[in-house]
Amino acid sequence: MTDDAADAARSDASDAVDRVRERAADLAPALGATWTDDEPWRFLTDLTAIGSRMAGSEGERRAAGLVADAFERAGLANVRTEPFELPAWQRGSASLDVTVSGRDGEPSTRSFEALALPYSPAGSVAGELVDVGYGTPAEIDERDVEGRIAVASTTTPEGGRFVHRMEKFGYAIDAGAVGFVFVNHLDGQLPPTGSLTFGEEAEAVAVGVSKETGAWLREYAVGGGNRIAAADVAQAELSVEASTTPGESRNVIGKAGPDTDERVLLLAHYDAHDIAEGALDNGCGIATVATAAGILANADLPVGVDVVAVGAEEVGLLGAEHLADRLDLDRVKGVVNVDGAGRFRDLVALAHASTAAASVAEAVSTATRQPIEVDAQPHPFSDQWPFVRRGVPALQLHSDSGDRGRGWGHTHADTRDKVDDRNVREHAMLIALLVAEFAAPECDLPRLDRDELAAAFREADFETGMRAADLWPSDWD
Repeated sequence: MTDDAADAARSDASDAVDRVRERAADLAPALGATWTDDEPWRFLTDLTAIGSRMAGSEGERRAAGLVADAFERAGLANVRTEPFELPAWQRGSASLDVTVSGRDGEPSTRSFEALALPYSPAGSVAGELVDVGYGTPAEIDERDVEGRIAVASTTTPEGGRFVHRMEKFGYAIDAGAVGFVFVNHLDGQLPPTGSLTFGEEAEAVAVGVSKETGAWLREYAVGGGNRIAAADVAQAELSVEASTTPGESRNVIGKAGPDTDERVLLLAHYDAHDIAEGALDNGCGIATVATAAGILANADLPVGVDVVAVGAEEVGLLGAEHLADRLDLDRVKGVVNVDGAGRFRDLVALAHASTAAASVAEAVSTATRQPIEVDAQPHPFSDQWPFVRRGVPALQLHSDSGDRGRGWGHTHADTRDKVDDRNVREHAMLIALLVAEFAAPECDLPRLDRDELAAAFREADFETGMRAADLWPSDWD
């Protein structure tokens, strides 16, 4: 960058900070009211009391009604619900039985608690267990998984990017594994869940098991380092009962600001896995968006904002895909996706290869003296992805517990008692200011270049895993 360009960038950043400060002053009454508002907690209470909000379920339908009511209370205009079709997966039982020889040479069988992973087909497989460690492609390549059941951790090694469950599963099955066991890395007898694919039945059966169960499985597995009798290879049988049938989900949409041709999108998913209340993932996120919507409804916005609660995120970003397919994306200036905000103390802004979007988060952080960690690295595993891959700049708002991985998310422990609604209210204030800055005419958000975006994903070492998960866009080759 030349000296002149650097000076211009500093001037633009300073102007953005000034705009945010002025807007915060204008919105002081709405921001101040949010500080003590009990609506976020009451909304979150109603949402988590439903129970399962699994995509395509009656619980998800009821949740959409609660969201629509919350959008109305926030003052959004033209609140409506848009249904869309999806393959609705329904969980049945799952079993994992391991047979191993005892000291006397006689076989004995142990049964372990297991949860089917969404879009696992029904069926049974048998074979040896093989320990593939974290389940990274390099580790799977080092093991002979052909005809075996792969056992992989929910976490990944420090020092690199987080490798998603779909990548691990897809790569293991492509390498010849006949089944997949996903082992939680956190204590507490908490088998994890999480979709294997985006919106279609997977090629092989798969389950989640607790850390404690995983310790036994690794001892019994080929490649396990702690087996007392190394010559005795355990045999496992993995069975899943599940069904995938035509179903319906829905997006809930409301509007803030003027009816302009150009729009900004503010998104959060409201569905959750069926094994818990979905308080953290993503009850906090949709509560944060509903709260931010109340602030934006009081703002003098130069560009209209569409506030959208998307359904069926957990099974393939299906609500966001439906939204992206029906919109004229040339009219969408930018996307703010709230997936993970409101859970923990400090906000994290994932900029998905957009330096302009990153600069908005930096300006809001500076202007408010609130910490916002900015990360430019992209990923395809949340609702910004259908827009980012088509060139629309985006921020994903998250929050960081300091621990690696999902924590309580995607387990039975994702319950309302984990929530501190101060985080929801504070993050809603920051997100309202972020969205308002996205809408500012002076805020330039250039389109993402396809080749540069593909290069960013390759640089972040996503290509191998995304191809295994069938997520690599064909026009990136």
